[in-house]
Amino acid sequence: MTRILNLDDIQGNVTRAYGRFSFPFARYFFLHIETPEAGRKFVDAARRRVTTATRWTEGTKPPVTFNIGFTFTGLYLMGLPTRTLQGMPEAFIDGMKARAFILGDRDVTKTEEDAGNWCAKWDPIWRDNRMRGVGGKNDVHIWISMNAQLAEPGTDTPVPELEEQTDWLRGLCDDLDQKVWIMKTNGQNGGEEYQAASAVFDTLGDKKIPTPKEHFGITDGIGDPVFEGQYPEDKEKVAVIGRGKWMNEKDGWQPLATGEFILGHPDESQELPPTAQPPNFMHNGTFMVYRKLHENVSTFAEVVGEEAKTYAATMGVGEDEARETLIAKMVGRWSDGVPLARVPTYDAWRAFRKEKGFEDPDPLKALGAMRAYLSSTEVSNFRYADDLEGFKCPNGAHLRRVNTRDYLDPLNTPGSKNPKATTQLNKRRRILRRGLPYGPDHPGGMTDETEQGVAFMAIGASIFRQFEFVQQQWIQYGLDFNQGNNTCPLLGSHDIHKRHSIPSDPASGKPPYYMSKLKTFVETRGGDYFFIPSLTALHMMALGIVDPT
Repeated sequence: MTRILNLDDIQGNVTRAYGRFSFPFARYFFLHIETPEAGRKFVDAARRRVTTATRWTEGTKPPVTFNIGFTFTGLYLMGLPTRTLQGMPEAFIDGMKARAFILGDRDVTKTEEDAGNWCAKWDPIWRDNRMRGVGGKNDVHIWISMNAQLAEPGTDTPVPELEEQTDWLRGLCDDLDQKVWIMKTNGQNGGEEYQAASAVFDTLGDKKIPTPKEHFGITDGIGDPVFEGQYPEDKEKVAVIGRGKWMNEKDGWQPLATGEFILGHPDESQELPPTAQPPNFMHNGTFMVYRKLHENVSTFAEVVGEEAKTYAATMGVGEDEARETLIAKMVGRWSDGVPLARVPTYDAWRAFRKEKGFEDPDPLKALGAMRAYLSSTEVSNFRYADDLEGFKCPNGAHLRRVNTRDYLDPLNTPGSKNPKATTQLNKRRRILRRGLPYGPDHPGGMTDETEQGVAFMAIGASIFRQFEFVQQQWIQYGLDFNQGNNTCPLLGSHDIHKRHSIPSDPASGKPPYYMSKLKTFVETRGGDYFFIPSLTALHMMALGIVDPT
């Protein structure tokens, strides 16, 4: 029997990726607190609107969601006791800017003096955040997320309740004499009231249809982990396939321990994650990483196009096939989300698309077939222990780095099979992926200079053990994948290391291929670490009764 959670006490963005629940629009607000008294009044009003993890039944899904989180400086400005603040994790206390060396946002080979203004490209709201420790006038204290449904199917317009709730937030700040105020320095030019985000839409006739793609044209947000209590028991049995932890042939896929993602519950070590005092303040809460990731779409297209010419000549294939294959080998999935681990060759992929109906002459039928596939277990039910050499999916591909599955089983040996391989060394590094693309909601006309990318959010019980480990060891380094210093071909920094190795099965008669002209395709534009409190904790904060004794 799965774990029973108090879903009324847990914020809804923890258990749900809203974008997959027909919420293709979002607004992310960042606020500053002037006084603890104003902060408590703000939280008391805001907590009443928070969308919880309570399961939706017919007619109960809200048109707009509302969720809230706090930076460490935000908790300080809320007047939390020193003993509680001291018990917070070191990474959270530091904040994201101070962890730039770990995350690859800052050149580790340069000193503070040599690096100069290393975050000059960050948006003003993040560039000015945490300039002088705690208490700065430009510090971000509160994160507010609003996700909205479509006004009408076939349109690209959000429901009017999104603007109504935005007006409510503005009015609340006015009622508090702007002692809690919305920071209006979002965006590249620092003139936006919030960070807008939305799905990328396709146009089918007169209809606008949200897609799961981001601005590189790659299907995204597929393999989110499943944990105990997240779904009802009957739905969990299906949802967990390929998205939980692989045990053995008898037990198959099992949900991850709740404590990997929600504080106050046992984690995969069968221990309670460390929390600050009092325990009920952090129980049912979690931590969230917010990162604005800019996509250099022109550079991506140019590099892949140039590499495709060489790959086509080397492999004796057309440039279209070469380009699609190279992107798939960088990502670990074909552009439509089909995993290389299941469908490893271009010809097999084209046949698979026809078999599944992805190329139906009726675009709406093709879209329906695609959605059915992406919501099935097929898209996530695979492992890597049968492909240790990376002949199907390169070992350094993005997908293998962010979710190693059973690839790192200690009994795996290159050149041999290990049918008993499990995900034991991977299950403590998983994160819940949240967020949406930002920028134009229709493809086309984008350059490196235009505003587009992903508002990336990662949720987990330990920022350090989960997000930071993956970002540092698996994205910005390659030793665990026998890639030396080669970084992730999609998200990694390529200022120094510009290679991506694509092995080839000797039986194919084709040589391996080495992409050698990689450039940095994704750049950080700022962000911070947030605590996502439970509804109980929000009430405690509003009343000012957080007592560590």
